[in-house]
Amino acid sequence: MSSTTFPIHHNEHIAAAAERVDTERARQTGRWLVRYGIDRCSVTVGLALLAVVGTVDDIPLIQTIGLLSDRFGPLAAHAFERQTGGVEALLWLAERVTGWGRVYVVAALCRLDDPTARPWLLRRACDGDFLNGYFAGKVATVAKLHEALEDLDSDSEMVDHIGRLLHLMSDCGGMGLTLAHYPHSGVVLEAHARHVGSLSPTVERYFTIALLTQHLTTEPPKAAGCTAAQQEELRSTYLNVLDREEWTHTARAGFAADDSRMRWLADHRAPKLRLRAFPDREPDVEE
Repeated sequence: MSSTTFPIHHNEHIAAAAERVDTERARQTGRWLVRYGIDRCSVTVGLALLAVVGTVDDIPLIQTIGLLSDRFGPLAAHAFERQTGGVEALLWLAERVTGWGRVYVVAALCRLDDPTARPWLLRRACDGDFLNGYFAGKVATVAKLHEALEDLDSDSEMVDHIGRLLHLMSDCGGMGLTLAHYPHSGVVLEAHARHVGSLSPTVERYFTIALLTQHLTTEPPKAAGCTAAQQEELRSTYLNVLDREEWTHTARAGFAADDSRMRWLADHRAPKLRLRAFPDREPDVEE
């Protein structure tokens, strides 16, 4: 059987076929194929069966194969959506997968919209990958981000994660919900701008703030979901943070260490922002 002939996502026809046969036999067949299948297609068949007839006893097996998430993530996520204990199983898997696998698993968590998953969604859903753009807006909405802003004073992890969310939503047109269409963009941006400056500088924080500042500099206010006055105030607040001595030192140290984010920022963004960290850089290419 060719490894390209069996769909990796839930298929209603396959599910109906699995439900027509003896449940225990289908379950045992699924378990055997996932454990001993010698090619990807055979294992996918087994996982598709478990996604329909599996029980809580199959969670460890599904989690293990789900770690190969680009191929098996969609069916593993679907299996957990229908099981008791599925939220906990999805969180375990979400913490360990990247790329497309993370897209499938986090999307499943958002569909379940379980309050117990919100703390993780608020702090750890986005790992910085470009593909996070497919679910960043869903995370902000489902986790009720705008209602959790009062916790930022004591939660640096959430401040950093909000920065990632905002950055992703500023540049995910065609993928997911953008800042322009997220109803709480202005409020969340203002909260992030207020709190991020109270944290110690890191290369990631510098990079994220610089990208947000660039967006606020080059795009119209509606692209950030805020008014013209809000846009100017946010831009000024972020620039003041970026140009502080300790933040400037952190950025220059990152550049000297050949950090790819700082080099890209210096070559393509800093000239337009006129940041203290990169006063003499010129863009390598026209944008």
